[in-house]
Amino acid sequence: MRPAYALMLLLLPANAPVAMVQTPPTAATASQDAALLTFLDAAYDAQLRLSPEGQTQLGLKTDQDRLDDYTDAAARRERALAERQLAEMRARFRPEQLGESARVSYRLFEYEVERGRASFPFRKLRFPVSTNGSPAGAIPVLLINNHKVDTVADARAYIARLRDTERVMREVTALMREQAAAGIVPNTVNFAPARADARKVVTGAPFDSGPDSTLLADFSKKVAGLDAPGATKTALLNEAKAALTGPFLRGYNRLFATLDAIEPLSKGNFGAWSLPNGAAYYADRLKSSTTTNLSADEIHAIGLRQVAAIRQEMEAVKREVGFAGTLEQFFDHIRTDPTLKYANDEAGREAYLRDARGVIATVMAAAPRWFSVLPKAPLEVRAVEKWREGTAPTAFYNPPSADGSRPGIYYVNLVDMNQTQKVQVAAIAAHEGAPGHHFQIARQQELTGIPKFRKFGGYGAYVEGWGLYSERLAGEMGVYKDPYARFGMLSLQVWRAIRLVLDTGIHSKRWTREQAIAYFRGNSSVADSDIAREVDRYFNWPGQATSYMIGQLKIAELRARAERELGDRFDIRDFHEAVLSQGALPLDVLDEQVTRYIAAKRG
Repeated sequence: MRPAYALMLLLLPANAPVAMVQTPPTAATASQDAALLTFLDAAYDAQLRLSPEGQTQLGLKTDQDRLDDYTDAAARRERALAERQLAEMRARFRPEQLGESARVSYRLFEYEVERGRASFPFRKLRFPVSTNGSPAGAIPVLLINNHKVDTVADARAYIARLRDTERVMREVTALMREQAAAGIVPNTVNFAPARADARKVVTGAPFDSGPDSTLLADFSKKVAGLDAPGATKTALLNEAKAALTGPFLRGYNRLFATLDAIEPLSKGNFGAWSLPNGAAYYADRLKSSTTTNLSADEIHAIGLRQVAAIRQEMEAVKREVGFAGTLEQFFDHIRTDPTLKYANDEAGREAYLRDARGVIATVMAAAPRWFSVLPKAPLEVRAVEKWREGTAPTAFYNPPSADGSRPGIYYVNLVDMNQTQKVQVAAIAAHEGAPGHHFQIARQQELTGIPKFRKFGGYGAYVEGWGLYSERLAGEMGVYKDPYARFGMLSLQVWRAIRLVLDTGIHSKRWTREQAIAYFRGNSSVADSDIAREVDRYFNWPGQATSYMIGQLKIAELRARAERELGDRFDIRDFHEAVLSQGALPLDVLDEQVTRYIAAKRG
């Protein structure tokens, strides 16, 4: 199992007693705060050294000739390191001797280690290859998007990673076979997409006589830009081709053989309840994803209530546009009306990207009226690469590099424009780009005075809750120009409410894949292909889908409280700063943060 690294989500248990009482700064607390910051950054660096891939994703060039260690021994080493660091922190520092922000850092680090400890026994229940991705896709993504080639040494490191892929595939397939022997087999829906996407990586030159494969094209482009003799460049290309057709291809062939061997053992599509100790595993995943103690039944009930409420909002839009049929018929109208679709060709894909960039520009122009501090890192909109369209999500965000050399990237999956809806473009761009993930994650990485693990970590309920809150905020900012765009936003909102119902339904209430798809389709205008891809994601990622709406509901509740208690003193820029200025927080700690902001504004 791949070790956690720089971009891991630091998911804390619910109701963590994080002290955040205001204390006057003193010379003694300032000294202790500085010492703790130094200690925590050193601890983070030690954890990061266990992950060459994590270093590269942060824009560092250390250990860039290696890939991560995917063995269980590596997971145990990481766990042991975290426990040693926690013991040392507790021996050296006392929370009562720290200032407010440092005290928060102390408790967040403490509970991150404790959450990791609680989840550790379940580590072998997670599938390393699924429709949610695999090393077969992650390694090319790392090399193409993150591995910079500025020197000949960088190019040789790239080649070394191509060779190291064989080891990674050996480690991953060994885990898959160990899991299968214990009756832990991926769901049937995983095999064809995972195999197909991996095949695309090893298609084209030098694997066959076609055009350059994605990796060879990337490496050739990077080498062409080097300031090096032509003979050196030719030698590098020959070495890369040998690595690709040798150890790299052997690694992929090992993966294909393992998928072929395990697939007949899959008995269908089942939730976490079917795994050994599956109920405890799912409870752990819910706690991590929501940072609450909400049970599966409670989350399921919240989802049902939210679906019903959002359907009422959608009914109002349906009436506004004069559609005479039922809401379900309006869903079909949204899915099938050709005027609400882009052309299913490259021109249509470019039109989508152009419209998404226009949404980002609108938000950026309005942002100073809604935020007092904006991220410095730029934001780009890109289509998902062809070779990973089959397993990539509908849309997602990649954070900037730590040094600012790589922008934040909002990726959108344009695999089939017949299934891509114009009405959703604006809201998706708001969630994944601005004012959503980019305004929160890029801003967090730019914060000063907090340790690295807080800069580059996160909490699912906070991060995704902010993204979902941003979809509605975009409406206030003037992004949705007509009722159909507002309906697109509502279709995404109900999508996340549906996730509460389906995640708990699949993993706790034993819903079938067909049952989940039927519920999704009956309550949403989402395209059929997106519905199937989403449901498969929920099967493979227990709990994660619950984070979005649980987080959004908390942020909305806190904003309503601030507006009610502050009255004329409420300023939306101040509220957003209160939410964003400390980076990602567990929901209980966010509540305390906003409570202090309200008290301070009251005077």
